[in-house]
Amino acid sequence: MPKNNSKSARKNSKRMRKTTSTKTAQPKQVKKQRKTFKQAFVDARDKVWAKKNARLKLHHSFKRSYREDYLRPLDVPGMVSHAVSTLKIIFRNWKLFVPLIVMIVSVNIILVGLMNEHTYESVQDNVESSYESLQQGELGRLAEAGLLVVSTVTTGGLTSGFTEVQQLIAAFLFALIWLCTIYFLRQLLAGNHPKFRDGIFNAFTPLVSTFCSLALILFHCIPIMLFTVAYSSAVSTDFLSQPLYAFLFWVFGGLLILLSCYLLPGSILALVAVSAPGIYPMVAINATTDLIQGRRTAFIVRILFGLLFLAVIWVLVMLPITWLDLFLKDHIDGLSGIPIVPFFLQIMTTFSLIYATAYIYLFYRRMLDDEH
Repeated sequence: MPKNNSKSARKNSKRMRKTTSTKTAQPKQVKKQRKTFKQAFVDARDKVWAKKNARLKLHHSFKRSYREDYLRPLDVPGMVSHAVSTLKIIFRNWKLFVPLIVMIVSVNIILVGLMNEHTYESVQDNVESSYESLQQGELGRLAEAGLLVVSTVTTGGLTSGFTEVQQLIAAFLFALIWLCTIYFLRQLLAGNHPKFRDGIFNAFTPLVSTFCSLALILFHCIPIMLFTVAYSSAVSTDFLSQPLYAFLFWVFGGLLILLSCYLLPGSILALVAVSAPGIYPMVAINATTDLIQGRRTAFIVRILFGLLFLAVIWVLVMLPITWLDLFLKDHIDGLSGIPIVPFFLQIMTTFSLIYATAYIYLFYRRMLDDEH
């Protein structure tokens, strides 16, 4: 019996040692876990603040900003030179861009469709009635053709009657034009000689990042959308008839438009930067936001001048085509149902997207090459 008691005592002592060792070890493990978590949190916080401090900050909250502190000169060619040089690059490399226009127009006709000829004829009838009542036929067919082009574009005739699926296809075609044009220009500026098939097979790598940047652009357009909704509501309810209410409304609307104009330049340039392989959307947004600091006004002026330059091209191209369409359909009855003008409108729309992409990309490259 004493031997059994001694064995049981030994076993109990061993169990007590194990339990005490585990009890003493548990607090050490908890302390070690808490220490590593705290250290990881501190390291992550320091990394975030290091990235923020590395960003370019020209304005600080609750501190006055002086113009000489954030003035960043931009050594780029003039607006006319930039617009003409962009046009020259497109025409010089027509073997790349003409097949792109043909492919986009063909896919758009097959999947989306042209503007309905009935819609175009209704716009034409409205223009003719207003033209006869206002001008009494004094300026001739040329002025009527100009009014017809402007009315067709401004009334949304190019996208009227599109379903949601057709709008998604149109957005995909826009991304295709954007990525292929930037790929061609990047290769050409690097001294390479790309082929058309290279752009089709290699330009779609950053497609997901491009749509993320497009979503950011739509998010930055929300203030303008709110202004348009508020304006339509104010017009329908005669809210702007009172001078005080009209003044407050336009001040509020101007602030919304300024907010979008402040946010959009960086996001548009991010849409260009994200097309480079291996660039994530947030990295591109941070980089282009730093790049555009102090240069937003110059960028917006360039964009407005580019739109004006495109408008001149539209007038020079579409005005003779529309006048010729009106002349032929007046003298030949069999041409009344052929969509001649909608077809050329589709070609001009595709060319305008290519030109706008090249215009923005070349300006972005010149900003990168600038030393300031």
